[in-house]
Amino acid sequence: MIKGRKANREIEVLNQISHVIVRQKNVSLLLKEVLDILYREIGLQRGTVTLRRGSAVYIEASHGLTEAEIKRGKYNIGEGITGRVAQIGKPIIIPEISDDPNFLDRTQSRSDLQGIAFLCVPIIYEGEVIGTMSMDRTKGPETDLEKDFNLLETVANILADAVSIIFIEKEERDRLLEENRLLKLELDENPRPTNIIGNCSKMREIYLMISQVSDSMATVLIRGGSGTGKELVARALHRGSSRRSNPFVIVNCAALPENLIESELFGHEKGSFTGASNRRIGRIEAAHTGTIFLDEIGDLRPPMQVKLLRFLQERTFQRIGSNQEHKVDVRVIAATSVKLENMIVSGDFREDLYYRLNVFPIVLPDLKDRRSDIMLLADSFLAKYNKLYNKSIKRISTPAINAMMNYNWPGNVRELESCIERAVLTSADETVHLHNLPPTLQAEQKFPSTVNYAKMDADFDTLVSSFERELIVDALKLKNGNIAAAARHLKLTPRILHYKIKQLNIDISQYKG
Repeated sequence: MIKGRKANREIEVLNQISHVIVRQKNVSLLLKEVLDILYREIGLQRGTVTLRRGSAVYIEASHGLTEAEIKRGKYNIGEGITGRVAQIGKPIIIPEISDDPNFLDRTQSRSDLQGIAFLCVPIIYEGEVIGTMSMDRTKGPETDLEKDFNLLETVANILADAVSIIFIEKEERDRLLEENRLLKLELDENPRPTNIIGNCSKMREIYLMISQVSDSMATVLIRGGSGTGKELVARALHRGSSRRSNPFVIVNCAALPENLIESELFGHEKGSFTGASNRRIGRIEAAHTGTIFLDEIGDLRPPMQVKLLRFLQERTFQRIGSNQEHKVDVRVIAATSVKLENMIVSGDFREDLYYRLNVFPIVLPDLKDRRSDIMLLADSFLAKYNKLYNKSIKRISTPAINAMMNYNWPGNVRELESCIERAVLTSADETVHLHNLPPTLQAEQKFPSTVNYAKMDADFDTLVSSFERELIVDALKLKNGNIAAAARHLKLTPRILHYKIKQLNIDISQYKG
């Protein structure tokens, strides 16, 4: 009768566990419920399910353990009874844990080791040990460790599929975390602001400098030709700083009349000059706690340079018409497309202001010096204007690519963007063709400036004509099709230049701005 009751008890345990497996979709809760069933039905005192991660197993679910005890439940493979089962993939029964020196009691959950048996079985999935299942059993007159062990082994086999789900999920999570760590490390080593496109070595140097100085108060002077992306770099510096949530104020010094620049920067009081009907807060005050970007700083006249220098030294200013000093917390970024050193020599720019601004210079390369980025930028602009104009242009033809790669891009990235916008608007199919590009690029493709005339298989007159055409076309581009200005640039008379243009069949309308 006793054997019959035990058999029925085991069937009842397995029946309850099967119902839980069908009902419970959360695997962690499933394992907890299974351990609770073993506690209720067979007198399990403490129980754990461990999962293997790397070279150790960790407690995933338990019964009878506190959170602190669970955290201590880590076993290196081969360490103690649990680690040994995970290593050999075979069950171990310890009839009396107080007599076994290999039993670690790592969780420190047992106040008395006397009279307690420990059973531990492996959880095997597709021939691999992915964890263990164990239980403490208080020994009594009716305790049958062999039957308890068989039942525990059966339960572990039933749960193998469910436990494998957790195992695979954790492996995938660990893999993603490692990938994320490696990606973050790569980005840390070569950070690229999200608003700037380019992977060439010169741009990677720029990204490194941005990451070095962005979260500081240092004044940055961004240098580069028109259209190279100076404002984008300034925005990247602001976004990379702790001021990113505060104002970013732009002042284009070249666009403001000389008599208004002081009012724009520092503000004015009501009645301070004719037309000052109200008090006005200046751009510097508006940028308090944020960043002010002074674009084309070389266009500031000397009297305004003195006042800006005082502000950079003291971080205080006075509104026009007021003697009151105002102190602001503003990070200053300046930019210029001219050589300030030449302006210092000519007396047009203060040397002391130059050194105040040039604390951390960033020099942007021209687009012609980063040709490997041309198609990367072109693809980005293509996607932008496809979306803006509801077009679906998918590719750029080879002749168009060759034209863009051979062109010198005097207007830099801004000119490239305008070129792609025009191409998107004029394309009649899903391709940007050579004829969709501006005439300047088409002319450049016919008479590329990178031609090595000495290696051309042509007679002398043809070579001379080609070289003359290149010189004249470059001058017309530079002077926006103005023949008189182009003639002065080439040190020719307008009459001779007219004659050459007619002789070489140059269409000057292509170059008129």
